[in-house]
Amino acid sequence: MISLRTALIAPYVVLVMALAIVIASLSYSAGTKAVDTVAEHLLRETAGRIAQAVERHVVGSRAVLEAAFPEGMPVASDIEKEIPALRSRFWIATSMHLDPNNYAYYGNRAGQFFGIWRNSRSEAELRLKLNAGASRVVSRFTGIDGALHEPAAEARLFEPRERPWYAAGLAGGAHAWTPIYVDFRTEELVLTRARRVLGTDGALEGVVATDVSLRGLSAFVRQLQLAPNGFAFIVEPDGNLVAASNTASLAPNSDGVRTRLKLLDAGNVELCAVYRALLPMLDGIRPNQPATVVRVAGAQVVDAALARFTDDAGLDWFIGVAAPRSDFTQGVTENVRRTVALGLIAAVLVVVTGMSILAWVARDLRRLSVAAMRAGEGDLQADVGIDRADEIGDLARSLVAMQDKLRTDRLTGLVNREALLNRIRKRIEMHRRADDMPFAVLFVDLNRFKEINDRFGHDVGDRVLVVAGMRLLHRMRDSDVVARYAGDEFAVLLDHVDSRDTAERVRQKAELALGDPLEGEEIAGLADLPRLGGAVGVAMFPADGRNAEELIQRADADMYARKPGSREAGLSWPAGGQAVDPVNASG
Repeated sequence: MISLRTALIAPYVVLVMALAIVIASLSYSAGTKAVDTVAEHLLRETAGRIAQAVERHVVGSRAVLEAAFPEGMPVASDIEKEIPALRSRFWIATSMHLDPNNYAYYGNRAGQFFGIWRNSRSEAELRLKLNAGASRVVSRFTGIDGALHEPAAEARLFEPRERPWYAAGLAGGAHAWTPIYVDFRTEELVLTRARRVLGTDGALEGVVATDVSLRGLSAFVRQLQLAPNGFAFIVEPDGNLVAASNTASLAPNSDGVRTRLKLLDAGNVELCAVYRALLPMLDGIRPNQPATVVRVAGAQVVDAALARFTDDAGLDWFIGVAAPRSDFTQGVTENVRRTVALGLIAAVLVVVTGMSILAWVARDLRRLSVAAMRAGEGDLQADVGIDRADEIGDLARSLVAMQDKLRTDRLTGLVNREALLNRIRKRIEMHRRADDMPFAVLFVDLNRFKEINDRFGHDVGDRVLVVAGMRLLHRMRDSDVVARYAGDEFAVLLDHVDSRDTAERVRQKAELALGDPLEGEEIAGLADLPRLGGAVGVAMFPADGRNAEELIQRADADMYARKPGSREAGLSWPAGGQAVDPVNASG
């Protein structure tokens, strides 16, 4: 009789030997085509990701300006009386996109200035200038309505009407971008969005603006995962570099001041060569469309994707992603040679592979077998530990679903009795191994449930059980386990309870939850339902019991002692075990 291993492995040996020559002849052609498809997809997708990053980086600036000065809201010629309102609106505006829009400001034709610079979520600076000839003052404050600290005057005279953002706001339409500039404090590239603001007479009164740091955009481009020698860049139509993955966008000039670089002056040979080849194509790239993929011939063949991002405020950037074709195809030729060699040892490899696959399959089958045996022995918490998309995975998921059904009460959806007992036993094992935190068990018996069943029928009784279970579930923590124990009895495993007082508070909370009247939305269509209520007993581990059954019994006895009219009412379970009457405990 042919063994399972032979039946599975032998056909593969014959098949590999027969197809070795065919695979060798077709691998180069098929591999080249596949590489071209993958390379095109990767380049186009990477260019699209950069375009999305650019949009996310700059799109929030429009909302910042709208929050600072809502469209159509006029402003007085003197901002002094509007400072409280401006402060509230500009705080909200700079809260929307703290990175990168942490600075919003306004300047008017009288030379006045108001701005809020956010240092953090709670700390900010108010920058204010009320007289054209006076210095701008800076006051720190905390929170939107925080008191202003002692103002500090700036040494250098600040004239808002001479700033590039003011000129851009006057010259542009509804929204306009300034040219990119280098922030003298952070030495990072910054872009400012500006918008006109009209006065109460409908005439131009001033300009509101917000800065957008390009630091995050540069970091995004640098951390892109491309081909080994691939690179990406963002450039303006005039050739000024915005960001690049393989070179800096700034360099010190002869005076040591960091200034912007033209892409062709960046000093990266590969980047400059690709950009020169792409220059004639720039005008033909349609804005905000999927990237165009081209092949550039030179010292080496380079595949490149080119996209163009524009917006309604005048932003116009080109996005490029490139990688040498050899980065994608270097394995194809070598793969052909390997295929011929692999044909000679194919039989051995197939045997090894077949044995590995069989071991892999057998390992998971053994896991299924062990889990099924443990489930048959009552351990419904056994972890199958198989995550596959094949038939074995389907079988594993079916076993997990079966375990779930076996440990779930069908009526209430809560954990059932056996599952709860297993959870308590595991919790006891955990306590004994490493966790010395005590825990508690609650035992719950519903009051007047038989009266409800007799008077309204079993369907209503079933709904009452569901309501009672949900009330208990909603009052417990996520780490606690609520179970339907039997009939109208419930039990709860309270995990990590530090003291009996804590357990008692939880017990009282459960009793209160059960004592609430049954609402119409809970038991729809019925009126005059009697108040349900329930008695709840508690037992602590390890004080009141050393195993699951004993804890349940102690909690049940404590519950019975607390029931109204019980002749054992008033008895409690001390940390030793026997019931004690608190009245006669001394005698």
